[in-house]
Amino acid sequence: MAYSEKVVKRFEDVLNNPEKHAVGRFDPKDPNVATGLVGAPACGDVMKLDLKMNGDTIEDVKFKTYGCGSAIASSTLFVELLRGRTIEQAKQIKDKEIAEALELPPIKLHCSVLAEEGIKRAIENWEEKVQKRKHNNPPD
Repeated sequence: MAYSEKVVKRFEDVLNNPEKHAVGRFDPKDPNVATGLVGAPACGDVMKLDLKMNGDTIEDVKFKTYGCGSAIASSTLFVELLRGRTIEQAKQIKDKEIAEALELPPIKLHCSVLAEEGIKRAIENWEEKVQKRKHNNPPD
């Protein structure tokens, strides 16, 4: 099974310049940060996605991924797809979009599914934080 040229290029770019590709994390105590952590026990891939929010807009994104080249490439792509989008726009990102953009082979489709799940989890985390704030600070 050979990786597509797109996957190889993204993977090598991340190894050569991780900061450029948003590898890292935000301060978890920052009230404007939401986190999604997902893993695939079958293959051992783990993705952690941090969203830096500005209201309903994703201002910035960071990730850490432990896994194969396809998992890391999928992570770099969701960073690009998420920056500047609203939560509602981010909810529209699907694994098939990631898989097609990277030309993932069928055996690696789980990497794009994992990326979509990471996005969903981070959004859920953000929505929980917003609800908690509303509950703890009801309008007068």
